[in-house]
Formats: sequence, C-alpha cells, structure tokens
Amino acid sequence: MKKLATLLLAFVLVLTTVVGCGKKDAKDDSNKQDPVQDQTTDTTDDQTDNQTTPDTPVDPDAKSEGVMTYAEYVAAAIDDAVVIEAYVQAKQSWWEDKATVYAQDKDGAYFLYNMTCSEEDYAKLVPGTKIKVTGYKAEWAGEIEIIDSTFEIEEGSYIAPALDITDKLGSDDLINYQNQFVSFKGMTVEARDDGAAFNYKWDGSGVDGDDLYFNVSLNGTTYTFTVESYLCDSTTDVYAAVKALEVGQTVDLEGFLYWYEGVNPHITSVTVK
Repeated sequence: MKKLATLLLAFVLVLTTVVGCGKKDAKDDSNKQDPVQDQTTDTTDDQTDNQTTPDTPVDPDAKSEGVMTYAEYVAAAIDDAVVIEAYVQAKQSWWEDKATVYAQDKDGAYFLYNMTCSEEDYAKLVPGTKIKVTGYKAEWAGEIEIIDSTFEIEEGSYIAPALDITDKLGSDDLINYQNQFVSFKGMTVEARDDGAAFNYKWDGSGVDGDDLYFNVSLNGTTYTFTVESYLCDSTTDVYAAVKALEVGQTVDLEGFLYWYEGVNPHITSVTVK
C-alpha cells in the first residue's frame, strides 16, 4: 500500500508539473502577441489623429481686405488716405522714431518717408519683410511717396529682382517704374562740370561721407545718378566704387528709381565692364 501510495503521489506531481508549464507557455505567447496588436492599434489611432486637410495655398500677391492694389494706389489723388501691403527692399534711414524705407510688391514700388517706427521695430525691417502701411499719398519734387504713416509686420517674404529698364531712359514711360529696384546696362561715365567723374554733393561742396553725384550717358543723353549716403554710406562697396570711377568707363548699375525734378536713381551697385 505504501508503495502504491508513493507511486500515486509521484504520478500526481508529474501531472501537475506538465499542466503548470503549459499555462506558462500560453502566457508568454500572449505577452508576445499583445505588443504587436497594441502597436497596430496605436499606429492606426495616431494616423487618424494626425490626418489633416491640406491648407489652401496662400497667394503671396493677394491683398488683404481693405488694402489697395498697386493700380488703385497709383489712381489715388495726392493727399488721399492709402493702405498698401508691400515688402521691404531697403532701409534708408531711422531718426527719432521715423523710418524711411523702399518697399515693393510684384506690381510696383512705394517710397515710405518718415514712417512712424520704433528703433526696435526698425531692426525687424530686414529686406523681404512684408508690411501693411497706412498713411497718405504725397508728392515732393516729382517723387511720389507715402507720408504720416504707420505699419504692421505681416507674414510673407519677397525680394524683387533688378528690372532692366535701360531702354526706358529718356521715355515718358520711365516714371511708371518710380521707386522700383532697377538696373541700367552699358552706361558711359561722363565728366562732371569740374571734369571729375563724381562730386560730393550735387555742386561739389561736400566732403567724404556726403552723397555722391556722378554722370552717365546712353545714346548721347546724359543723366545724373546718386549714391544716397543715408542708404549707402561711405563704408559700402558702391560708395567706394563710385569714388574709383573714371571718365569714359562703361558701367552696369543697380538701384532704386528715385525722382527729384526728374529721374535721379539712388544707386546701390556699380560694375565696371
């Protein structure tokens, strides 16, 4: 009996061990399966959560509500209130919370004279910055500008390429490009009244650091161009290049088509050919 009982006890122990291992293997398989199922479920949920409708493309040339197109700005009368959107192309000066800026969009350009602007905001007006400007259209010695204005910075960026208007020189159409960033190709350096290639100030009465005036010609007609010292001071490459000009040289020029009693481009780049 004892031997029989011992055999029965051994049989029960073996059976218990086999059944126990079977349960452990089943649990391990379950643990291996669950992460895959959870990962699949989580990925699907993440994809669902992250699905968004593509944004409608923003037209960089579109004007905000209440903002004039360039054509509407041109059509406005002197002293009219104007609201425009444009992109900073160059900063000319800042003084006592007033900034003078060249700005442009795809259709035309604007000269923003003494725009209300803190020194902190002036630092933000890097080339390409989009701004909305509210002010008044004005005219001074033929130059069309916006005065008494304020501005706010908007999203967007644009740098205008230099538009070659060499063939517009001497034509009535030239003024339609006023304040735009333009280029003139194949111009000939002419002597000033004193025989020099340039003068400090328009009459030669200035000193180094003042505006530079120089003459260039095309097809027998001579034009006076300027390096505006507030825009490009005596430390700039263009200032040095104009000081080094020689009468008779052929040059390509870039700058802003400013107007003062006629065309008076503010030159920012000179290349001697």
